[in-house]
Amino acid sequence: MFGRLLFVVGLLSISPALRAQETPAEKVEFAPKLTIYLAKGAANACGAGCDRWIAIEGEIDRGAAARIRSFLAKVKDTQRPIYLYSPGGNVEQSYAIARLLRARKAIARVGRTIVGACATGTQVDAKCLTIKNAVGEVEAELTTRNALCNSACGYLFLGATSREVAPDAVIAVHNSRLTFTVHGHPPPEIVAAYRQRQLVTADRDRAAFVAAMGIKRELNDLIKTVKFESMHVLTRPELYRFGIDTRPLPETMWTLEKVARPYVRKIALEKRGDGAAFRMLEWRLFCETRERARLMFVREFDEGTAGKSTVAMTAGTGKAVAFGRLAVRLGKYEVWSDAVTPDTVKAMLAEPHLQVDESTQGSDGKPNPATFDIDTTGLEPAWTQLMTSCPAAPAAAKPSTASPAAAPPSAIATPSSASAAPSGGRAAPGETPSP
Repeated sequence: MFGRLLFVVGLLSISPALRAQETPAEKVEFAPKLTIYLAKGAANACGAGCDRWIAIEGEIDRGAAARIRSFLAKVKDTQRPIYLYSPGGNVEQSYAIARLLRARKAIARVGRTIVGACATGTQVDAKCLTIKNAVGEVEAELTTRNALCNSACGYLFLGATSREVAPDAVIAVHNSRLTFTVHGHPPPEIVAAYRQRQLVTADRDRAAFVAAMGIKRELNDLIKTVKFESMHVLTRPELYRFGIDTRPLPETMWTLEKVARPYVRKIALEKRGDGAAFRMLEWRLFCETRERARLMFVREFDEGTAGKSTVAMTAGTGKAVAFGRLAVRLGKYEVWSDAVTPDTVKAMLAEPHLQVDESTQGSDGKPNPATFDIDTTGLEPAWTQLMTSCPAAPAAAKPSTASPAAAPPSAIATPSSASAAPSGGRAAPGETPSP
């Protein structure tokens, strides 16, 4: 009976809503085949001391693993980070690529590569793909803002030995869909039995793969509960608990937000206790005039505290940056705002890290001091860009009295385009009010 069947089986973990052939918007977003190329950016474009990376993007097609294997064999620098941007695709291919990354002890991050030579607004037209597939490096920029690695891309990501998901990037998962083509007219019970066996095999293979990558089995348990037609965005506690990204303070680089009132922004997520919760932290640096800047600090309110909280920032050996005043409460957030001088900004730019000192009053009335560092990667180029639009100080300028509430905190990772998640809903990370 089985001789009458010819099955072409593919395990696909990409939702119909994310297939490149579905809508014009999705065609613009992702290439129909996985693309890999070398990229070069400005100093520190991919982190402190890093200006070169490997970009892997697009749908994971059935020939992807062979191309990735051939490409990586020619790249001897195994410390060059790999940035992933993909809606998913073929699961078996993602497993194979993941094992290639594991053998390479790869560094993987979720981020989108923007090639400057490509047309504005699209990175997947024929001309752009020709540029990316050419031999050599291409000039590019990186962004983690709303970058995604969904579905089968998540399996690929697990293969790396060093994994980083920025606070404003997304990894989303769902169950796989089994597709096959039947030639002839076999009895329905034969087809049903074959389908069931293949689904059992797929579940077993996924569980074994997740375990082999050193990830907690709870991830596999979660995936089984998410229908293929839907998508679950992994929360920061889940990323931490499953062993995917175990950094206690993941942070973005400082980036220029090109909005009506431009500013430089940084986001971090601070682990609370055993990692069951993370607290959002955000910094915004505004240029009010060429002689005065304003630094805002936003954090989620800690319900376990009582009374006054204080925050101070220093650059280098005790150089005070800002704050120390009382915060303004905006919903579940606390906002500090302070004017800073050009000399203070220079001190910030000169240091690789800034120190944040917090003190909160516990329910027992005792202060709970805490100190942590944030890096300044990206701050200098972002500030330099911001200064080009910064007005000169008017004659007899008065000190700024702008309220912190005038610029409420912005969203963290909230993909809003159709490509960010399939129809049927998503579980998005928490977001803060946006202007």
